[in-house]
Amino acid sequence: MPLNDHEQEILDEIERQLYEEDPKLAAMVAKAVGGGAERWKTRLAGVVFVLGAVVMFVSFPSSWAIAGAGFVFMVASAGWLAFRAGPSRFGLSTSAALDEWMQRFQHRRRGDG
Repeated sequence: MPLNDHEQEILDEIERQLYEEDPKLAAMVAKAVGGGAERWKTRLAGVVFVLGAVVMFVSFPSSWAIAGAGFVFMVASAGWLAFRAGPSRFGLSTSAALDEWMQRFQHRRRGDG
């Protein structure tokens, strides 16, 4: 049931105040509300990965081209999943995660750790 104009204005005002008062909470709420679509995309990528693996293993003896296509779908869906579940999901920005990784790599290369 759609909102009438007055109700929509009230809702917009509440949303604007929330963004002004606590932008961090507003971002968390927006992410949680929009999470349904992201969950669906993540599940779809998982299904594509499994289907790609099945196609690859089943068609490998008969057709290398079809098996290769299954492999490409597996890699693409795994890459998408890895990109979506990147460091920002764990509270780190991508650049901070890269800096941390570079520091660990340099320490290992020098023999510090």
